[in-house]
Amino acid sequence: MTMTTGMPAPAEAISVYDAIGGRTALAAAVDDFYGRLLADPVLGPFFPGGAGARHRAYVVTILGEALGGPERYRGPDVARAHGGLGITDAHFDRAAGHLSDTLDGLGVPRHLTDHIVGIVAGLRPAVVTA
Repeated sequence: MTMTTGMPAPAEAISVYDAIGGRTALAAAVDDFYGRLLADPVLGPFFPGGAGARHRAYVVTILGEALGGPERYRGPDVARAHGGLGITDAHFDRAAGHLSDTLDGLGVPRHLTDHIVGIVAGLRPAVVTA
């Protein structure tokens, strides 16, 4: 015998990764984000050779994992990759602003944008070296 309570079953929680459209949307966001970074007169010089496909794929994967997607980051150690670059808190904040603008431009709802930027802020200790 099956009992029902008359209450609807609770909705399954959706990850931020799925809410923004998964890997395809995340890859588009990373491409837009790097376009902004490379065009920025303050941040662009950190990428003298640009940001190639491998670098972008690392960022898609690390963000995908952080946002609850199926990705598992196995790339270079983030702190080691950024060590010695002289990245300051002001640089990090400027990049975070570009990320927020990217997500806004792609139509990501503000509450999700704020959540994503907050997750990325957790990388500050590994990225800021000056």
